[in-house]
Amino acid sequence: MSDPADLRIVAVPGFPLVAAGSDLIADMLRCLAAAGLTLQSGDVVAFAQKVVSKAEGRSVDLATIAPTSKAVELAAVVQKDPRLVELVLRESRRVVRVAKDVLIVEHRLGFIMANAGIDQSNVSGSSDSALLLPEDPDSSARRLRDEIRARTGLSVAVLVTDSFGRPWRVGTTGVAIGAAGIASILDLRGTPDMFGRTLRVSVVGHADEIAAAASLVMGQGAERRPVVIVRGLAGSAAHSPAQALLRPSAEDLFR
Repeated sequence: MSDPADLRIVAVPGFPLVAAGSDLIADMLRCLAAAGLTLQSGDVVAFAQKVVSKAEGRSVDLATIAPTSKAVELAAVVQKDPRLVELVLRESRRVVRVAKDVLIVEHRLGFIMANAGIDQSNVSGSSDSALLLPEDPDSSARRLRDEIRARTGLSVAVLVTDSFGRPWRVGTTGVAIGAAGIASILDLRGTPDMFGRTLRVSVVGHADEIAAAASLVMGQGAERRPVVIVRGLAGSAAHSPAQALLRPSAEDLFR
């Protein structure tokens, strides 16, 4: 395990606004060079979901969306734009909970989340613009990691992060929805605690912990710090995608 005293968490400064087709890696390397900063092998680079989605062209104009009767019915309950609700339904496997201002769904990728991760904050364009999650965040993370290696020769890990609310807790926190080059979970079962007792149930959401730390630096509003470098974490040979963080339905006591 790494020593927390050795960790550094640094936002890439001066990151430009991102549009469809933007080269996130070129932008990141240019900003690092301008600030006299460099990447190192072993770093974890966390990209906010929003810039990944924008670069991948995941913006949708709500003016092009015709809501179904189900979307109109749900929209009346949650008091949201029926076109937005229609997009949520298209991105979802099922509706989990519905209330005024609340639409919790199971995203097509398995995430239990509000509004299928569709957001209109910090999205340029008309007020009718909405942004979907990346088509496959784990694939996005792998692609970004491969591009960094191809351009720099460095072996880094990459996370795609988002902000999730949590049952029984107020507020959102950063989580990993995409990961490459890192163990998304650390299974500590079978290892001893400080008194020599064998741990039996300790499985750490490693990628989520890193995402939450990166989120402290990224901010949630107008900060414009969508890319963060985390340095000093101990590496692991056992890489696993962010999908590994999803609890199987057979083990979900609340489903």
